[in-house]
Amino acid sequence: MLKSASALYLAKGKKLQKIDLKKDEWDEEEIMGMMLGRTGLLRAPTLKKGKTVFVGFNPEGYEEIF
Repeated sequence: MLKSASALYLAKGKKLQKIDLKKDEWDEEEIMGMMLGRTGLLRAPTLKKGKTVFVGFNPEGYEEIF
C-alpha cells in the first residue's frame, strides 16, 4: 500500500502527523510500527485516496484530505 503512496497521515487521538514518503527519510520498520496497533494488526480505519494513505481517526484530517 505504501509503495505507491506519496503521503501518509497518522492520526492518534487529536494528534495528526503527516509524512511525505517521497521526501522524508523514514525507516520502513518505524513507519510500520506507527501503522500497527497493539495487536499487531493494521490500525483502523485505514483509507487510501489516490497517493495518500490515512491511518487512524481524526475528523479535521478527514476534512483536509477528503
